[in-house]
Amino acid sequence: MMRFGPAGRPLALLLSCLLAVAAPFSGAADNAVDFEGRVIRMVLPQEPPQLDSSKATDQVSTRILGHVMEALTRFDGQGRLVPGVAERWEIRNDGATFWLREDARWSDGSPVTAADFVFSWRHAVDPKTASEYAFILQGIENAEAISQGEAPITSLGVRAPEPRRLEVRFSRALAYFDKLVAFATFYPLKESFYRDRDGRYGADAEDMLFNGPFVIERWDHGARLEMAKNPHYWDQDHIYLNRIEFPYITADTNAALNLFKDNRIILAALDSETMENALDQRWRIERFNDGSAWYIEFNHREGRLTQNWNLRRALALSFDTYEFINRVIGTPGNLPGLSLYPSYLQGAKQRLLQEIPPPEPVTDWTLAREHLHKAMAELGLTEPPELVLLTGNSPTANKQAEFLQTLWKDALGLTVRIDRQIFKQRLAKMTAGDFDLVAAGWGPDYLDPLTFGDLFASWNLNNRGRYDNPELDACVRHAQNSVDPEARVEAFGCIQRIVIHPAVKGAIRRQTSPDPDLARAWLEQP
Repeated sequence: MMRFGPAGRPLALLLSCLLAVAAPFSGAADNAVDFEGRVIRMVLPQEPPQLDSSKATDQVSTRILGHVMEALTRFDGQGRLVPGVAERWEIRNDGATFWLREDARWSDGSPVTAADFVFSWRHAVDPKTASEYAFILQGIENAEAISQGEAPITSLGVRAPEPRRLEVRFSRALAYFDKLVAFATFYPLKESFYRDRDGRYGADAEDMLFNGPFVIERWDHGARLEMAKNPHYWDQDHIYLNRIEFPYITADTNAALNLFKDNRIILAALDSETMENALDQRWRIERFNDGSAWYIEFNHREGRLTQNWNLRRALALSFDTYEFINRVIGTPGNLPGLSLYPSYLQGAKQRLLQEIPPPEPVTDWTLAREHLHKAMAELGLTEPPELVLLTGNSPTANKQAEFLQTLWKDALGLTVRIDRQIFKQRLAKMTAGDFDLVAAGWGPDYLDPLTFGDLFASWNLNNRGRYDNPELDACVRHAQNSVDPEARVEAFGCIQRIVIHPAVKGAIRRQTSPDPDLARAWLEQP
């Protein structure tokens, strides 16, 4: 959970650690893997809400996109940055040049060109696109002005002087730009195909063009999704799997565990509802820190009760992050979030949170009630208000929401109405601001503290509650513009203040999407 008061201190942040089960291999008659056909099968937790890369914001969508699309650069199994569509590049203080490989192809056989990146990036910052990730291009010349409607999209500092050469001009030094462009918003889009779809790009498999290791061959919305090896992919000789199939789409962790138990899928994530079952089976449990931060976001929009600081403070002071982790989450490996930043992020010389230690959260129901009384007086209320908590519809989400509902009733006498929504609709309501509080999560887009640090900047449309603090904005700008590691750590301190089947090898777990990355996985008989 997070909130910013006058001092900007987060209430609590939950760092998610994925627990997964891997059962002993049961032989050839296995539905989870098909050795002869080189096929693996998994479950998708949700229907992908958005497969237009210029608009995608969620991990389910980017998991799929990360297998069917490729950016200029990518990360390998050791987490090293390696060439993607670009065979080489040069990063300077004022810009960058990328030289594209000659054998990069779209799934229709046509070449991937520098112009495909120019169109994609211009489209992402175009205000008409309303991309919530337009902010991630802000280091490119004129990107911010374009996204605010103050400059034409043709003025974006990116051009294609040759089909295989992409030139980028920066508005500020971006030493990590080669890592940044591995993210989904920077994927290419073929303009002629995109425009031919007449607004339907990404809506169905036939409405997409792919340049990654796989293509979407079948997509039955809400039921299944299947990917097949892309015969036009430049590095297809190093892609072992012929197919990655998601024959089930469900957020029910018990259903997923039963599918895993029946050898129908290779992977099943565990939560407090399924952990005891897995332990009883004596399965090997694997742990992976997925790098995600989970929190409750307040709505700061005009007219919302949660715009009131004393009300937010009352909610914060009544919440105990340790109780929530141990009693409600209830799975080993989850950490109480004491900061906006996860513990694995690096600072200038050591881990960031060693350099800027966060304060311990305070739980004080008496003080919380004092702030509630102040809030009621300021809001002209004679009784504690009713608030709407927007959340997902999974068993885990229900359990967490009901805990918060009971907590704030007992501690403050507040009535909290739970608004349960399917994934896609929850995202839509978050974007529209149709909530008082929302259960949200954030995974890193690139391995730099700024991917968390700018989450609540006023210009970031992923700031769904529209928190707006000029002091925090200034700290974010400092972190963006500085190339000095210690100065950036100081800026980050300022911001802080205010599961796998044993036959499957080569599956890459990573903090950034796609996770898991199965593009270069293979099958091995035990």
